[in-house]
Amino acid sequence: MADERSNGHTKGVAVLSKPVKKDKVRLLLADDHSLFRAGLKDLLDGTSNFVIVAEASTGPEALEMVEKKQPDIVLMDIRLPGMDGIACTRQIKKTHPEVTVLVLSMYDDESHVLEAFNAGANGYLSKLLSAQDLVRAIETVHQEGYLIPGNIMTRLMGGIRKLDLAAMEDANGVVTKSELRVLCSLVQGRSNKQIAEEIFVSEKTVKNHLNHLFKKLGVKNRTEAVVKAIERGLVSMQ
Repeated sequence: MADERSNGHTKGVAVLSKPVKKDKVRLLLADDHSLFRAGLKDLLDGTSNFVIVAEASTGPEALEMVEKKQPDIVLMDIRLPGMDGIACTRQIKKTHPEVTVLVLSMYDDESHVLEAFNAGANGYLSKLLSAQDLVRAIETVHQEGYLIPGNIMTRLMGGIRKLDLAAMEDANGVVTKSELRVLCSLVQGRSNKQIAEEIFVSEKTVKNHLNHLFKKLGVKNRTEAVVKAIERGLVSMQ
């Protein structure tokens, strides 16, 4: 018996000796459709990067599971009974700002997307995405902290208009021409590396520009910067 415990050959000991790896991303699935949750669970549990730590079928239950299980990412249905996904996101971000919230929805119109981001969501995804694209999207939001749908970005690009420096004036000053170029690339969904290549600077310089933009716009991340640019009329959704 002692030998079995030491080499881990017994079935029971093998199970107990394989705790969840610390580097796995802890997920909470919040959706009122059990079949959808089951499909997500099968998909994500089959990867090496994610582990499902809890499920919820209502808004209040989602909030409770966030408190109890402390997930890294919440996959949040935009329409939940008891409290909808937007209200849940807002509450989670108020009490646990470190938790990433990725909203899942059948709606892809601008109003729902902006509503989610204004509530503090880190990303917004269509439930119609393929399994491969969904996994890639979750990995992206975990690594970069944000995710804006490509179709929304396309509309934003089509609506980018002349930036008005006067609209950017506040107590922190006016953005520079270089910062404006970074903001335009940011709205188009470019990564720091892509922005650096486009404007011929280092990634460190891009990060510095972003930090200055965040301060001047009064935001904390790239998603909030894009939303703020829309709210201030720097880009148009039309």
